[in-house]
Amino acid sequence: MPEVTTTSEEGYSAENDIRDFSISIDATGEDAPDTLETLLAAYGSCYVPALRVGGEQRDAGDLGKIEIDVSGDLNDDDKLESVAFDIRWEADTDDETAQNVIDRAFELCKVHDALKDSLHADASVETGAF
Repeated sequence: MPEVTTTSEEGYSAENDIRDFSISIDATGEDAPDTLETLLAAYGSCYVPALRVGGEQRDAGDLGKIEIDVSGDLNDDDKLESVAFDIRWEADTDDETAQNVIDRAFELCKVHDALKDSLHADASVETGAF
């Protein structure tokens, strides 16, 4: 079972202890990545291995280098309204196979599964990118 201990001595920043690791998150974004940036980073970081497994499962093989620009749009209350992935991978994959890999990766990604439907990322992909 995943466990995190979040501690804040003062202000809006917090230290998060995860097993033997420590990650600082600052809601203001002044001293460390802010909360939404870390959420987007977790989403992208979860989606990378999902793409790799999806590539194997959907006959695309090894995708090689993968790069994802993860962006989020905010609503008037500065809350996350939408997420987009601009994906690039090294393998030269036809459009249908690439879409199959993307779809399968969304099925596999645990962070994707944990988000409300309106925050599921819209994805575009460029294959043969590197």
